[in-house]
Amino acid sequence: MLPCTQRLSELAWSPRGIILSGGPYSVYEADAPHVDPAVFDLGIPILGICYGLQEIAWHHGKNVVAGEKREYGHATIHLEESKSKAEHVNKLFDGFDCIQVWMSHGDKLEQLPPSFSTVATTSNAPFAGIVHNQKPIFGIQFHPEVTHTQRGTKVLENFAVGVCGARQNWTMDEFVEKELARIRTLVGDQGQVIGAVSGGVDSTVAAKLMNEAIGDRFHAVMVDNGLLRLNEAETVRDTLTKGLGINLTVIDAEARFVAKLKGVSEPERKRKIIGNEFIEIFQETALKIAADAAGSPKAGNIEWLLQGTLYPDVIESISFKGPSATIKTHRQCLYNQKIPPLSMLIVPLRQRWRFTKYGSPSLA
Repeated sequence: MLPCTQRLSELAWSPRGIILSGGPYSVYEADAPHVDPAVFDLGIPILGICYGLQEIAWHHGKNVVAGEKREYGHATIHLEESKSKAEHVNKLFDGFDCIQVWMSHGDKLEQLPPSFSTVATTSNAPFAGIVHNQKPIFGIQFHPEVTHTQRGTKVLENFAVGVCGARQNWTMDEFVEKELARIRTLVGDQGQVIGAVSGGVDSTVAAKLMNEAIGDRFHAVMVDNGLLRLNEAETVRDTLTKGLGINLTVIDAEARFVAKLKGVSEPERKRKIIGNEFIEIFQETALKIAADAAGSPKAGNIEWLLQGTLYPDVIESISFKGPSATIKTHRQCLYNQKIPPLSMLIVPLRQRWRFTKYGSPSLA
């Protein structure tokens, strides 16, 4: 996931394909975000989704205008086979006849860009799907990534695997082995790490990874801020220590948090108070653990901070201009700043996301 301002010449790797995502802007506005024009000169497959389709059209002739009416909700896509003889043109909708999709747009293509063909229409969007006749460039007005679109993941698979040739050889086991090796290399033989845990899936998986990687040089810390469920701190302590063998310290900070939050009703101010208090507690705890270990085989400063941030949190933190919306200040606070003596950050799950299958939360 990269912001649209990313210059492809600065990447140390070459992508197999590029997806231009949706967004709330209009491509014809003066301050609208635009992708690096070099994207269209790479000769690799491109898929534009919603705003991404309009960005493709804007680059190829600027034929995007405000629609007479906004389209929001379910729509039926009718497919049309391109008359082009190029191999790629009909691959995106391979295996489809018509599709129930989810639309959310106010702008539309006024006319088809030069060298493009229409491959999908709706009653309100005559250019719901387009493809370049010679290059593997596709645009779709609907959102395949949402559950409201039937078989939307198949559309994405057709692009990633069928068009881009991406290999489907990733496994969770491979990720774990690589991440354990990466952590050991980063931290070294003597480095020590402190990390916040709550008992939730994200922080627990991150803590287990760290514990597997460096053992008791990882210090998990749970802060009981007085806002937990009844007996939650005790339950988490038992689960992490007895069940997972994690080196855990529980800090009873109820009085501190209650005192700081007394009389405060504004939500964002509460978030900042909670975040700042967590920072102070982590600073104090890191120094205390280091002081207690002085003169022992475990002696050494704790300079690394573990955070269980997932891919969706990273996405919410990326903005092409200015900071992201402050909806998670209390969670992002540790991620966005260094906390002396904790000068280095480890985020092992930053490219993973959580999903629920058969009622059990998992990571992918």
